[in-house]
Amino acid sequence: MMREWALLMSTLLCGLAGPTYLFQPRLVLDMAKVLLDNYSFPENLMGMQEAIEQAIKSREILTISDPQTLAYVLTAGVQSSLNDPRLVISYEPGTLTAPWKAPELTDLTQEELFAQLQKGIHHEVLEGNVGYLRVDNIPGQEVLSELGDFLVAHIWQKLMGTSALVLDLRHCTTGHVSGIPYVISYLHPGNTVLHVDTIYNRPSNTTTELWTLPQVLGERYGPDKDVAVLTSSRTSGVAEDIAYILKQMRGAIVVGERTVGGALGLQKLRIGQSDFFLTVPVSRSLGPPGWGDQTWEGSGVLPCVGTTAEQALEQALAILALRRALPGVIRCLQEALQDYYTQVDCVPALLHHLESMDLSSVVSEENLVTKLNAGLQAVSEDPRLVVRTVKSKETSSGPEAGTKDPLEEAPAVPKDENAQRALVDSVFQVSVLPGNVGYLRFDRFVDASVLRTLAPYILNQVWEPLQDTEHLIMDLRQNAGGPSDAVPLLLSYFQGPDAGPVLLFTTYDRRSNVTREYFSRSELPGGCYGTQRGVYLLVSHRTATAAEELAFLMQSLGWATLVGEITAGRLLHTLTVPLLEMPGGSLALTVPVLTFIDNHGEGWLGGGVVPDAIVLAEEALDRAQEVLEFHRSLGALVEGTGHLLDAHYARPEVVGQTRGLLRAKLDQGAYRTAVDLESLASQLTADLQEMSGDHRLLVFHSPGELVAEELPPPPPAVPSPEDISYPTEALFKTEVLPGRLGYLRFDAMAELQTVRALGPQLARLVWERLVDTAALVVDLRYNPGSYSSAVPLLCSYFFEAEPRQHLYSIFDRATSRVTEVWTLSQVAGQRYGPHKDLYILTSHTSGSAAEAFAHTMQDLQRATVIGEPTAGRALSVGIYQVGSSPLCASIPTQMALSASTGEAWDLAGVEPDITVPMSEALSTAQDIAALRAKVPTVLQTTGKLVADNYASPELGAKMAAKLSRLQSRYSRVTSEGALAEMLGADLQLLSGDPHLKTAHIPEDAKDRIPGIVPMQIPSPEVFEDLIKFSFHTNVLEDNIGYLRFDMFGDCELLTQVSELLVEHVWKKIHGCRGAVHGQFNLGGPTSSISALCSYFFDEGPPILLDKIYSRPSDSVSELWTHTQLAGERYGSKKGVVILTSGLTAGAAEEFTSIMKKLGRAHVIGEVTSGGCHPPQTYHVDDTHLYITIPTAHSVGAADGSSWEGVGVVPNVAVPAEAALSRAKEMLQHTLSRARRSPSLQGCWEGLCGHSPTVGGTSGAHATGPLAHGPA
Repeated sequence: MMREWALLMSTLLCGLAGPTYLFQPRLVLDMAKVLLDNYSFPENLMGMQEAIEQAIKSREILTISDPQTLAYVLTAGVQSSLNDPRLVISYEPGTLTAPWKAPELTDLTQEELFAQLQKGIHHEVLEGNVGYLRVDNIPGQEVLSELGDFLVAHIWQKLMGTSALVLDLRHCTTGHVSGIPYVISYLHPGNTVLHVDTIYNRPSNTTTELWTLPQVLGERYGPDKDVAVLTSSRTSGVAEDIAYILKQMRGAIVVGERTVGGALGLQKLRIGQSDFFLTVPVSRSLGPPGWGDQTWEGSGVLPCVGTTAEQALEQALAILALRRALPGVIRCLQEALQDYYTQVDCVPALLHHLESMDLSSVVSEENLVTKLNAGLQAVSEDPRLVVRTVKSKETSSGPEAGTKDPLEEAPAVPKDENAQRALVDSVFQVSVLPGNVGYLRFDRFVDASVLRTLAPYILNQVWEPLQDTEHLIMDLRQNAGGPSDAVPLLLSYFQGPDAGPVLLFTTYDRRSNVTREYFSRSELPGGCYGTQRGVYLLVSHRTATAAEELAFLMQSLGWATLVGEITAGRLLHTLTVPLLEMPGGSLALTVPVLTFIDNHGEGWLGGGVVPDAIVLAEEALDRAQEVLEFHRSLGALVEGTGHLLDAHYARPEVVGQTRGLLRAKLDQGAYRTAVDLESLASQLTADLQEMSGDHRLLVFHSPGELVAEELPPPPPAVPSPEDISYPTEALFKTEVLPGRLGYLRFDAMAELQTVRALGPQLARLVWERLVDTAALVVDLRYNPGSYSSAVPLLCSYFFEAEPRQHLYSIFDRATSRVTEVWTLSQVAGQRYGPHKDLYILTSHTSGSAAEAFAHTMQDLQRATVIGEPTAGRALSVGIYQVGSSPLCASIPTQMALSASTGEAWDLAGVEPDITVPMSEALSTAQDIAALRAKVPTVLQTTGKLVADNYASPELGAKMAAKLSRLQSRYSRVTSEGALAEMLGADLQLLSGDPHLKTAHIPEDAKDRIPGIVPMQIPSPEVFEDLIKFSFHTNVLEDNIGYLRFDMFGDCELLTQVSELLVEHVWKKIHGCRGAVHGQFNLGGPTSSISALCSYFFDEGPPILLDKIYSRPSDSVSELWTHTQLAGERYGSKKGVVILTSGLTAGAAEEFTSIMKKLGRAHVIGEVTSGGCHPPQTYHVDDTHLYITIPTAHSVGAADGSSWEGVGVVPNVAVPAEAALSRAKEMLQHTLSRARRSPSLQGCWEGLCGHSPTVGGTSGAHATGPLAHGPA
């Protein structure tokens, strides 16, 4: 901006050395100050002050002595620099103050206000109940507040009952910003207060937000009523803002001319003490949030419908009339579709679309037609279903048949036989052309009844002369159609002589709701022409209705070849339904009432029939004769192609079937749609590839010099060693990437002779750079291959010299022999060897020899292929001429067989081991190479973690030793996920421990790694809800308490919320006889087990619960009951039953085992899962691999037994779903016995066992009846 101001000022500082004070530098500085203080776009003035001072100092000035000229120059410069035509500098000598302004309306008396408003506001109700309100000056807030009641009563109330409103702002050039909310509010629905604009005032440097009023005097104009705003090139300022807001907010239709593009506030200010004045915009509209950066200031409001100001009202009334009619148009459309549209399945979707269609932007008939057709076509995909504008002469009062046939009235059938013969001669033109080709022309279709009357004469005069012709040309170019009831009869004459009735087509008529199938007639007078002779139909853009149906069906049935122009696409299957009457015409819907389905089950939507050979109508006869001559050779060409397959194709097992299918299609006339060698070649190629599944089979037209069959290529010219340096650098790209990863790219495959001759130079210039790398990437993404005998040599570099490696085998069709291909015992330079990693990059471009190399190395598991599937080209292709024609067949003559399976390589090409876009192949290879380089370290680290931390030290050491010897198993790993899966499987196999696991956890999932990232402790409020959700308590019959929890928590965490646990869980059941439900408890930290067990023993000296060995610390810790607990103890006198299932695991098993071992609880249910103490998770090096290791195990049992790996065996084994019922029965039975015999009160002790002795040795197991289950 600084540079633009400098250029401006160098021209604006004009005549500073002039004779009067007017031309002092002060003038420009004062002008700049006026702009800086008042211009509403201050951001555009950055750098102006500095630019002025710099220009003054530079003395680069011009001399302009005339002040008017100076004002003009200054105006042009400022407008150009700021791109704002509203800035005007004027010279007004003798003016002592700023120019006079008209008095404000607020300064007038009430009578004067009424008079002023009546001059500036006009209203009336126009024809069609359209309200009209013209406003030439927008009053301000004070005036509207004072005269609001008058305006509502005398103007607004009279417009409220109208169906639409025209707001005329064409003559509105002044107004007050404060009046904007009032105008907008009356046209806003009012259910919400809406921010409509923000006004920035530069002199005060403030912004004012304009909002709609929450309440208005009188009523608001309904939101469902249309509003049109009229504008002109004089509309400016506040009126422009109102028009813009209504257009954006309410969807008002702006009609007329583009507005001035003025400003919300313009002021004329004196420049310093001079006689120059600057007219400057002091306020501007910023718009509400969400309306974008566009503004009307400077550019004006663009109308929705552009027209002259004088015609704007007429245009707006026409638009409003159209919009009033829209609901009726939609209703008529829906009724017509429901009553007539033949594609019944589409009707619900069409009706739904019409109901939900947004027509708010419709402002013209053309706009409506376009919008309706776009929707109808998108939903139905039926080009026949169309809304169109109909001229007055075409309109009708109801549904009628579609466009009338432009046929002359069919002549009446005379009764005289001679007259009937003459009529047939006049309608049908029959001749036999050279080559015994029949020619038949008729230009209209008639009713079947007429044909029956004239049948004897038609047979005699028309059909019999054509019966013995070899081919038939039927000319329909001038046939405009007619009734189609005779079409099935005509079609029947062209069916095969031995065929029974053939399904010709099917129709569904929506009006009658009838589906009808049309079959050929088996008995015909005069006999059939049959399908073996060629039939050629000539068509043009005049061919219509029934003639089109005949052409379409003959082509669809494969009984004729069509030549000429695309037909008219005009069927007698539609109705025209009027939708809207308009001056000079109407809108109408053309709706299809009949579905036409060919013999293949495909619906015909009635578009023009496309000929097989497209030519001008006048050239059609000559072209048909050319096609006919071409078709005489069809049999030989198709049979010749089959013969070449039989002789040369490398897959003889599919040749017989493919030839048979070609012959069958020929007999069925399928190739009659081919009208020249190009189209026949295309059709044969498609058929061969579909029948064989081999995309390499091609038939093509070679009009030039014919290719000799399998001529061996000339021996390649071998360049001298002196000439090899430059092409080697150009053809081979080599690089050593980070991690000593070699990179070799070559985009062509040379012949073995060339490679051998240049071997020493290639080894020196290319290979020596790469042979010592740690791994190698061979980039074949841009290598199209072609035939090359150098593939075995290239493969040989990646295997040992001896023993030689069988690479692949080749079956050659010419010799019918299989040749095995092996590596070479001698190569130039050093071999890369069989042990270093090899990566091959491929793409859809990689072909032939490049594919052979990739396929071989992948098949032998010597390389990892990364990228896209390859092209699937043949190793060797023969080009053979089909007979003596210009057609040639490209046929694969060799087939590669896998060395490992003996099966043929996939025709589709090489499927990569890692499929990625070709652009990502190299980076993927680098990632895999980096991963494989880490594998030895990963295995070493994993072994050490297991040896140092696994709960069984002896087994951990054995696993670590065995793992180090398995490194070769990981040589083909391609991802950290796969590495984690393989490593986990090996560890579990070596340990027999399913709890020893590995996992791949990406960076974005590391917030939930057990043992790595601690979970956040929720607030007490959240924890209270969590406790209520996690712990399920109940008091069952006979005061039996029930407690279920499915996870053990951390002791430290539970201690912090112990009061909550006592309040919401323990107090509910501590006075009951109890059952603890642990069937679905998946375990958790074991630190809370001792506290939980303590509640089920009496207060007294601590009791030893269990001993746990920790491998990381190589120490044994003891679990004892607690002497102090929150809340009351349950004690040792009340019975406890623990329910288990196969899901009970970890800490839940430890708790169950302790309670059972100490005789404090009876266990009912299933054997538990046999889990482990909570394992620890360790991060493996700098990977995303984590290993979970069981680090502790229980050693408290005197006999060394443990629940880990085997589970806790219940006292009473029952299915998990029956465990609770069995526990209730046991507890109720014991309680009942105790009640009947007080002497058996100790039965409860029998259920829970004697209390263990103090000091850590457990007491004897219970011997009462409940110790072994109910009696």
